[in-house]
Amino acid sequence: MVNIILFGPPGSGKGTQSDKIVARFGLVHLSTGNLLRQEIADKTPLGLEAQSFMDKGQLVPDEVVIGMIDTCLEKNSEAKGFLFDGFPRTVAQAEALDKLLSLRKTAISKVLALDVSETELVRRIVERGKISGRPDDNEETVMKRLQVYRNETEPVAAHYAQLQKVEHIPGEGSEAEIFEALSGRIAPFFLAKVEE
Repeated sequence: MVNIILFGPPGSGKGTQSDKIVARFGLVHLSTGNLLRQEIADKTPLGLEAQSFMDKGQLVPDEVVIGMIDTCLEKNSEAKGFLFDGFPRTVAQAEALDKLLSLRKTAISKVLALDVSETELVRRIVERGKISGRPDDNEETVMKRLQVYRNETEPVAAHYAQLQKVEHIPGEGSEAEIFEALSGRIAPFFLAKVEE
């Protein structure tokens, strides 16, 4: 099973590239935001639990999110692999994910980190805000979001770097160039499977 984490700050293009990677390699797209929305819509026990935290304006606890990921892994046990997008966001989540995958006799294969300059990130997010109307896509909140990313999420890359699993990909350039660079790092996992 090939398990890829697509990693990078807000505005680095993870959403755009995730869709392309899933289409090319047949991985299951595991976005915790989408999982949360689905579990809530389906009124599952985990969804109802998550909703109760969100209604109070609280973050959904890691164990609830990990429970949802476990359910998704179970439902897709025949999958070639998974693309984790927007998760893990903290080292604690990374450790919990590693433990969960280990129980399922698999592990993270590679962390592909999109490198984008802060100036470009701000420009992209503000532009996206004008088009999408997302309330958090504006200059005031961008800097706060990037600070949270640096403090809480960036250490996740260091966690996987210790395991020699991180590769940095330039996240500036055309969508097609970035996609080809990402694909070049993912394809060998599938070629290795064919040769085995």
